[in-house]
Amino acid sequence: MGRGWTPKRPEKVGGLTAAKRWLASRLNAHDHQTKPDRAVVAQAVAKHVPVTSSSQAQATMQHMVDDLLGLGPLAEFSRQPDVTDIIVDGRGRIWTDTGTGLSRTETCLDAAETKALAVRLLGQGGKRLDEGMPYGDVQIGHARIHAVLPPIATEGPQLSIRLPSKTQASLETLSTDWHGAEKWLNVIGHLMQNRANMLISGATGSGKTTLLAALLATVDEGQRLLTIEDTPELNIDHPHVVGLATRDANTEGQGGIGLPVLIRQALRMRPDRVIVGECRGAEVVDFLTAMNTGHRGAIGTVHANSAADVPARLHAMAALAGLGPTSAALQIRSAIDVVIQLTRGEEGRRYPAEIALLSKTGNGAELNLIPVLTTVGQQVIEGTGLGLLDSLATVHRRAA
Repeated sequence: MGRGWTPKRPEKVGGLTAAKRWLASRLNAHDHQTKPDRAVVAQAVAKHVPVTSSSQAQATMQHMVDDLLGLGPLAEFSRQPDVTDIIVDGRGRIWTDTGTGLSRTETCLDAAETKALAVRLLGQGGKRLDEGMPYGDVQIGHARIHAVLPPIATEGPQLSIRLPSKTQASLETLSTDWHGAEKWLNVIGHLMQNRANMLISGATGSGKTTLLAALLATVDEGQRLLTIEDTPELNIDHPHVVGLATRDANTEGQGGIGLPVLIRQALRMRPDRVIVGECRGAEVVDFLTAMNTGHRGAIGTVHANSAADVPARLHAMAALAGLGPTSAALQIRSAIDVVIQLTRGEEGRRYPAEIALLSKTGNGAELNLIPVLTTVGQQVIEGTGLGLLDSLATVHRRAA
């Protein structure tokens, strides 16, 4: 998919609006969020839309489902295998990302169409979106959708859609974009084999979730993985994965289930490894607790600009849970062994920028990182932490 690609929408034919209304009425009697049975959609088409071929009927059926329950005019983009993000900007221009950066398409939506689509999508997830609540996010299927309306969106309504990967790349496949891939794979393999507790850090779109899934695919089949996510994104090629996902509160503010609750539940489910999709706030304390209860090989992700920024991020999140700097540092030093920092280059190439050990020694709130490998230009520089990896494995074997 390159610049200028435009999805083909079925031609609007007489009776299509009536067919949609009829199908919508049928859906209203059931579950708005359940995809209609193919036979029901076919019945709507046959009842209201004159079609001349099976291909036209198929296109019309798909068009109806997209407009009633799917991504509407954006649905065809979402079906392209390499698209990871779809953006509608304030001028109605549609952009897609296939892993090499955003590319503008020739398709545009007017402001009313963008707003109507955004309101419908959030409404399907039980969220309100209007001038009084002009922002929100929701998950439809495995797509993560965020919308912003005027007045806070100054140019016009905006939609941002993050799509899950349709295929899971292996660690070896990902490493083809890495300089000095053999060094990185040797270190990462050593850490996984010795069940180090790791944080994968990086900016949005740097490949944290993709790397996490690839790492977990290398775990022995006899290990039970408990994954905990805000939005289910992990697609793990492993025979024993138990997935838990948070739930937002309803419009009355009731029924919400957050990461801290799920982490506590996970610890009662006989995990071998506890995986947290992303730590953003106070739940980091529960994650650190899980790491400190003998569940070796725990992995989480966190947003950070560099590996050196991770200690400050952890302190800030722990403070949200009421943990003081010294207490937080004690927990962090005990729980986390390694930080893997990812970055995304100008051409969309994602690669590890640094692997660093978290020093187990320190005074008070101090947290120190010891470089293991660092990418500098096209070179991989070995740090003093590389010689400490064997001692880390020895400590873990004694603890086991």
